[in-house]
Amino acid sequence: MPTLIVFCHLRWDFVFQRPQHLMTRLAEHYRILFVEEPVYGEGQAYMKKTAAAPNITVCQPHTPIHAPGFHDDQIPTLQAMLADLVPEGEQPVVWFYTPMALPLLQGLNPSKIIYDCMDELAMFKNSPKQLLQRESALLNMADVVFTGGPSLYQSKRDRHANAHCFSSSVDAKHFRQAQDADISHPDQAHIPHPRLGFYGVIDERFDVDLVSSMADAHPEWQIVLVGPVVKIDPATLPKQANVHYMGQRTYDELPKFLAGWDVCLLPFAMNDSTKFISPTKVLEYMAAELPAVSTPITDVKVPYGDVVAVAETTEEFIAACERQLALGDGERQAMAKRMREVVAGTSWDLTASRMHELITSAVPGHNARRPAPADAVMAEVLPVKVNAVPVAKTA
Repeated sequence: MPTLIVFCHLRWDFVFQRPQHLMTRLAEHYRILFVEEPVYGEGQAYMKKTAAAPNITVCQPHTPIHAPGFHDDQIPTLQAMLADLVPEGEQPVVWFYTPMALPLLQGLNPSKIIYDCMDELAMFKNSPKQLLQRESALLNMADVVFTGGPSLYQSKRDRHANAHCFSSSVDAKHFRQAQDADISHPDQAHIPHPRLGFYGVIDERFDVDLVSSMADAHPEWQIVLVGPVVKIDPATLPKQANVHYMGQRTYDELPKFLAGWDVCLLPFAMNDSTKFISPTKVLEYMAAELPAVSTPITDVKVPYGDVVAVAETTEEFIAACERQLALGDGERQAMAKRMREVVAGTSWDLTASRMHELITSAVPGHNARRPAPADAVMAEVLPVKVNAVPVAKTA
């Protein structure tokens, strides 16, 4: 079974999303080493290894270096840690979720290089200044490029000859559980109806003002927010009595929260960080056959505007929620039928299978739009050499 090394900016035990969905399925074909960003810890550097799922080992570097993420200061120490991950002589497939890890390619002797661009990370808050340069280098070296939605595909397709759009999909069976209202999560049992809910990361992509306006306009609405608060000050979040924060929950708990909601929300802010997003939850809401309201995110509005209510302004968003709450039985049945048709057209199993086919068929070095010698590309992105921190044996 060939080795697949995945460099990811997201932690395996964070929100269960695209990387976890794909890797748990690709583990049928590969021995997967999922390499996370370093964790700070005093003392000797070491690699913590955890068996996260069959054929998946999460590799979490612990270093005494304060620099965040795959920072240049971390690279020499991480390279030393990676040296013994792959058996001598093996040429692993290397998969990137973040271009910031590109310097770690040196010494791995990959058979193929994959870039799964699930987000436009350069648009995110506090993104590293080297990210765009490293992405250009990665696009020059990659054998296959995947994008997380149509908007991202449009922005990358002219930069690589073997780019493919794979919008986030859905585990329909998992989220169909939510159609049984009896499984509603006990942690929301004390919250009256109507409940309007959102789950996901609450960060700079979340429209705080919109949700606050909703809470003010309809004090009888109960807004349930499930997910971690990241990169924004919790003090800026709505504090009305009808806004309920449930914190980060497991993937298995999500259908239980959905089962107790009347309307699902996609209250994304319209800013640079959401320009290219393709929210996984829109299909999960559909699998639950619940009415949903979204701000005009392109990858929601264009493919799903006939089944998800899309609202441009705060007033229109609130009005759309009012309409969704008031749907009659016939309207709900028609909506559910259309949702079933959409959901039937995709699955994570199909997505992972098609990706595997493209990886297998890719001819190394033949697909970059503007090919460049690997040594020249790496010279552009490698940090200045510094002494690596001594590395202990893996744990």
